[in-house]
Amino acid sequence: MRSHFTINNPRPNDTTSAPAKTMRSHFLMNGAAMACALSGATVMMTGVCSGQIVASDHANDPTYAGGWSAGQNGGYGLGAWSFNGTDPTPAGTYQAMSSSSVIGRAWTLATHSDTTGLANAGRGIVGGLQVGQTFETVIDNPTPSHFFRGFDILFTSGPDNNPGGNNTSALRASVFNYGSTTWGINDAGGSSSSGINQATVAVAGMKLDLTLTSATTYSLTLTPLNGATPYTHAGTLAGVTPITWVDFRLYHGTSTGPEDPTDNFEISSMMITVPEPSTFALIGLGFGGLLFFRRRK
Repeated sequence: MRSHFTINNPRPNDTTSAPAKTMRSHFLMNGAAMACALSGATVMMTGVCSGQIVASDHANDPTYAGGWSAGQNGGYGLGAWSFNGTDPTPAGTYQAMSSSSVIGRAWTLATHSDTTGLANAGRGIVGGLQVGQTFETVIDNPTPSHFFRGFDILFTSGPDNNPGGNNTSALRASVFNYGSTTWGINDAGGSSSSGINQATVAVAGMKLDLTLTSATTYSLTLTPLNGATPYTHAGTLAGVTPITWVDFRLYHGTSTGPEDPTDNFEISSMMITVPEPSTFALIGLGFGGLLFFRRRK
């Protein structure tokens, strides 16, 4: 038991742009749009591309208006929620919606004992996380520290949640209080400390961004939302690839219920994006369009 330990809103797509006043300005705007289309990105009001959102879900989605249950699937690009691996006693009391978290409405994991209990919630990533894509989630961790208590986020190949005692994953971000209260990272290279304390995260939450830089390597950034210094780590994934599943777990806490942000582990959103196109590509297309226009004249 002791060793078994046991994370933003979808970006709006604004396609509004002012009508072109000249053929040249119209072509240049269309050149930017063309670059965005080639990259699979959307055009913002300025004509600059933003990263394309390929998967997204948020606790405010109407799917969860009546609560949170296994098998629900809001947003798009993600699989249905699984609560498998959750402690069955007392049944049905470990996952709920909360509105009292510092990150707003959230999917909430709660447990009911300092010595037993595991709340487990995970879902699939449709098609798997691809090279160049970024998985982003916003979480808020419990405030107090208790020995043998903790929480983690596992990135695995699924097809379901890891039960208690199984930390096998391509990448694991966690706090497990064997005397430490800082977020740590486990990958093929072993363990690394982020230096970000769980109390820092609890002030305003934290954003986690995981980007695959190759089939076996990644870059991870943990950004406390209270303005504290972010932590970025580049490393090699463990052998559990491709990443097709994300699993959130909370161990061994005494919660008073869903609206107990001090003791619960909460997730407000998750999103997967592809990168923005290079500014140089936009410039190149712009100049190419200008030359084409001059030749046509």
